[in-house]
Amino acid sequence: MLHYPLTFRNMNLLLFSFSLWCLPCYSSVQRNDRPIIGVLAQELPTPNQTSYIAASYVKFLESGGARVVPVMINQTLEEYKALFNSINGVLFPGGGVSIISSGYQRAAKAFYELAIEANKRGDYFPVWGTCLGLEQLSVLTSEKTVLSMTNTSGVALPLNFTNEVKHSRLFGGFPAELMDALASEPLAENSHRWSLALLTHNTNEELKSFYKVLSTNTDGTVEFVSTFEAYDYPIYGTQWHPEKNAFEWTRKKPIPHSPSAIKTTFYMAEFFISEARKSTHRFESEEGESQALIYNYSPVYTGAKRAFEQIYYF
Repeated sequence: MLHYPLTFRNMNLLLFSFSLWCLPCYSSVQRNDRPIIGVLAQELPTPNQTSYIAASYVKFLESGGARVVPVMINQTLEEYKALFNSINGVLFPGGGVSIISSGYQRAAKAFYELAIEANKRGDYFPVWGTCLGLEQLSVLTSEKTVLSMTNTSGVALPLNFTNEVKHSRLFGGFPAELMDALASEPLAENSHRWSLALLTHNTNEELKSFYKVLSTNTDGTVEFVSTFEAYDYPIYGTQWHPEKNAFEWTRKKPIPHSPSAIKTTFYMAEFFISEARKSTHRFESEEGESQALIYNYSPVYTGAKRAFEQIYYF
């Protein structure tokens, strides 16, 4: 039998291998690899359908590794509480309904308050608002009508990052080249008439103490908040539409589809779903979970008539 001397290098390798073997495997135990996200529906004034969700939001979340449950309008608070305890995050999508009085607003308020309460007691639950969703978060946090009208309906813009972005959770894992592209190329599609003016954020104590501004934009007259995250809660908002880059194809608006634009969609989705993986909420039964999932509905092609390629009607 041959015997090899135990050199310093071999000893280090042996000790390193042993240390890896001895490390506790916390990540696989604490991480939820089957996250489910609720997406708010909103009113639709048509005879046969009462509400809808644009399919691009569903695809956005699925691309990050999650499944989706629709959050229906006009449910009771008890029904919302039961759903909250079953899902791992919620997305407030863009749209065109009232953020003062609507089924969308009432559902958003319920989930926002439940998320605040849960996170305070250590029950991790992320919230994401896109476009109208960011506006809704701003109103819920400030408890005031704080928006300004801007000329930003159908325009793609680069993001003007603030110094806060260096220490942000949202952009912390983005590659440097993508951050450079976001800052120099028009990758952020805007489709809104109302915005949270930066001046309003900075002079409103509730908003200023709650949200860290990560990026701004301007319509030439008003500088507005385009991305924010809460200081103390996993709550995030974009005034722009990260989901559109990969999943909406209308020629009526300048939606970017470059490689950097597509990467933006998926990095944003991956980040939010990584937050949802920290939530341990679950449905009480597999049957209840299956009945709640959006797989029970079929999206309808509407690209020829509407701004969305596909829509789920309820």
